[in-house]
Amino acid sequence: MTIPFYDRSLADSRDLIAELPALGYTDAWSAEVNGVDGFVPLAMAAEWAPEVRLGSAIVPVSTRGPGLLAMSAATLADLAPGRFVLGIGASSPAIVERWNAGEFVKPFARTRDTLRFLKRALAGEKVTEKYETFEIKGFRLERAPKSPPKIVLAALRPRMLRLAAEEADGAITNWLSPRDVPKIRAEIGPGTELIARLFVCVSTDTEKVRELGRRMLAGYLTVPVYAAFHDWLGRGEVLRPMHEAWAAGDRQAALKAIPDEVVDELIVHGDAATCRARIQEYVDNGLNTPVLAPIPGGEIPIAQAVRDLAPNRG
Repeated sequence: MTIPFYDRSLADSRDLIAELPALGYTDAWSAEVNGVDGFVPLAMAAEWAPEVRLGSAIVPVSTRGPGLLAMSAATLADLAPGRFVLGIGASSPAIVERWNAGEFVKPFARTRDTLRFLKRALAGEKVTEKYETFEIKGFRLERAPKSPPKIVLAALRPRMLRLAAEEADGAITNWLSPRDVPKIRAEIGPGTELIARLFVCVSTDTEKVRELGRRMLAGYLTVPVYAAFHDWLGRGEVLRPMHEAWAAGDRQAALKAIPDEVVDELIVHGDAATCRARIQEYVDNGLNTPVLAPIPGGEIPIAQAVRDLAPNRG
């Protein structure tokens, strides 16, 4: 489950987060865009739901220094020994540069270098190393975690997917359909954990969901990394009219250009039983960890959607 929930603040999410283990949820994953940060919700969930695994999906590698990332990860690993997973990724130019005054340069290399640094730092090593994208001089955690966290990478295309398989503990992806999973699985092999956030709207009002979905998809799929991802997945031609309208500055035309079938592929919707069956399709096709993100707009409140989608209801 994604925490906190879209319809409430972190403070107001406490009771529902505490309910997750009894509902059968195994994991709680944060996100970090322009709302809550990626670490504080997990720190609170470590106390509120001590049974679940906690993960960040994801914290960017270019909005914090490498040492600060290591300190934050070590803190969570200490709060939740053996059940914290650090998810990191390149993020996007908007988040890194326009919102955080950073530099979005060599995203693959920066992610690779940060992964390599973090593995050493979280193991308690003193790190002095000149990486391709930064240099570290004599960093050592004051208190290294007794149980270093697993590190997973946000990965959308073959090179990053292969890095996740070869040097990290798993891969995180986003905005994919069940039929896309085997292509991603082929890049990482059978033994690498594959994690994906699935946006879910429990609603039988198909047109309303599609309207909501188009707004969400336009905001993501026009970002260059996601555009390239869906080109690779085979949606380049069907999404071309959206990209052309967006590039021309016609946002309404871009929304209208997204076909119904693309929305239906990338957003899980229907009644709760239909949604659970759709989520199972992802798992059957090779997804290890579906991270649900119930979105508002359905006929039932998000809290009820969380309960209706629960693994214990299946």
